[in-house]
Amino acid sequence: MDEHRSRRVSEALREELSEIIGFEMDDPRLAAVDVAAVLLSPDARHATVAVGLGGSEQEKAQALTALEHARHYLRRELARRLNFRRMPELHFESGAGADIDSRIEILLKRAKKRRGSAENQP
Repeated sequence: MDEHRSRRVSEALREELSEIIGFEMDDPRLAAVDVAAVLLSPDARHATVAVGLGGSEQEKAQALTALEHARHYLRRELARRLNFRRMPELHFESGAGADIDSRIEILLKRAKKRRGSAENQP
């Protein structure tokens, strides 16, 4: 897979995972989880999802456990939403890439989506 396509696929996966985890899952252990980045393997069969975790060490461990438990559900949801020939296996890790700038970007995107959906409702 070429570099440009890999970046586009990674970004699409990151956006959809952020949406699913942030807004659609009701698990309270995932409240402080932010998807920072998605890194695809060269053959696109595996995706490493770097997540930013808040809270104590115990809460971080519980959040990672919840993500691992929900990875099959998340993969199925991604396959339903994205039209990829092969959906990669998801692997979650606590990433150092979840710095303050990416967190601000994520929160701004969420606010824009909420405002847009609220304005479209009668």
